[in-house]
Parts: sequence; C-alpha cells; structure tokens
Amino acid sequence: MTERPAAFTPEQMERYSRHLLLREVGPRGQRRLLASRVMVVGAGGLGCPVLAYLAAAGVGTLDVVDSDVVEPSNLQRQILHGTPDIGRPKTDSAREALAALNPDVRVVPHAVRLDETNAADLMASVDVVVDGSDNFATRYLVSDTARRLRKPLVAAALFRFEGQVTVFPNDGLPDSACYRCLFPTPPPPGFLPSCQEAGILGAVPGLLGSIQAAETLKVLLGIGESLAGRLLLVDVLAMEFRTVRLHRNPACRHEE
Repeated sequence: MTERPAAFTPEQMERYSRHLLLREVGPRGQRRLLASRVMVVGAGGLGCPVLAYLAAAGVGTLDVVDSDVVEPSNLQRQILHGTPDIGRPKTDSAREALAALNPDVRVVPHAVRLDETNAADLMASVDVVVDGSDNFATRYLVSDTARRLRKPLVAAALFRFEGQVTVFPNDGLPDSACYRCLFPTPPPPGFLPSCQEAGILGAVPGLLGSIQAAETLKVLLGIGESLAGRLLLVDVLAMEFRTVRLHRNPACRHEE
C-alpha cells in the first residue's frame, strides 16, 4: 500500500463522515482504504456493484480488467454502463462512472482478457482480488494465480435467481481452502448454461456484488468475520440465505 497524507481535506471529512463515525473504521481505517489497491476481474453484473461500492468507500486504486464492450443486453443489470455507452469498452464507461462517483479514486483500466501471460503481472501490486468473471476458465485462472501470489480472493458466481460468494484468504495456512478445494476440476464445456443462455434476474448480481464489496472492505480493514471457510448460498426466489462450511481438500493439487 502507498502512503497517503494523514490529514483529510474538508471535502473528505464530509464524504467519509459515516465511515469516520464507525469505531471499526474511523480515521485510521479510512486512511487504509485510501491507500489500498483492489483488482476487479470483470466490469459486468458482479463487477459493477463491486466497483461502485469500493469507489464510494474510498478504496484508493481500482484495477478494472475486462475486454468486452457494452451491449444493450448488459444494461438490465450492469449498472455502471448506460445507453450512450453501447459499443464502448466497459473499462472506459466504468472509469468515467467511477470518476464521477468519487474523484479520490484512481481507476486503472485493463481492456484485456485475463490469461496466463498477464494474470500474475496484473495481480502483483494489489491488496485484494475480486472475481466477477462469468466463465470457469477465468475463475480457475484467477484462483490459481491469487493463491500462488497469496492475494486474498473474494469470489462469487450467479445462476438465474441464485448466487454464491466466499472469501479465499490464500494465506498459506494448512487449513486454508481454495477454489479447487471446492471444485477440483472445471466442468465439461456446456455443462452449465451461461447467463446468455439461461437468463439472470437483474437484481441478483447487484445483491451478490454488494456482498463481495462488503467482504472486500472487511478484508482491507481487518474487521469482522469474513466468509473465509464458508460459502454463502443465496436463493432470491425463496429469499433464503444459508452457509456451508468449506474445508481444505487434502487431495487439492495446490496443497503446500
């Protein structure tokens, strides 16, 4: 994390006043947020609410990784993009929206597809990685790279009216689970339909992305009990929330 001046400007005092009132955050925590750097993979359904809430909270640097352009079908749920943005890179429209939301935040756009040639370099200088991707290949790549670099990972996935979210601390401890402990190998192609094929209720990624943002802020601040070791399952149709315990798989290929 890079150092920021100790004193807040009058504008910052007003902007972050509700954080400053919280004993668990306060001036020290807000300075920590302003000095933090988070990489968000995907500026889509999950990435948009994550980015919006992290920017509003004053996370100082946000790296946005997405190679797609805005399409009309995105606008039902991807709240950083608007009708005038159709055809533009999502990283561009996201950067403009976040700059308008909070000028304290530096947005670093990466209009590239995350792959094995760039993943480690992109993650090297961040404090937390947030996975908002929509395909298994990227999820495994993000998880493998974050684990290798020991970067905390806040991951979520969606399907129709449901979602799941967890935190992989990637702290090197013997009982610390990773994505492959939960799902050892990718499913065969076409095993699960995509959102494009199965549909998604627009508010579902907003709900799960907000949870991801909250978990990210907790990790950065070192407060509360994170979802590490637990998988939160959300069913919006029934409006039910339940958690299941996650354990390190002794057969996981990343056992250290």
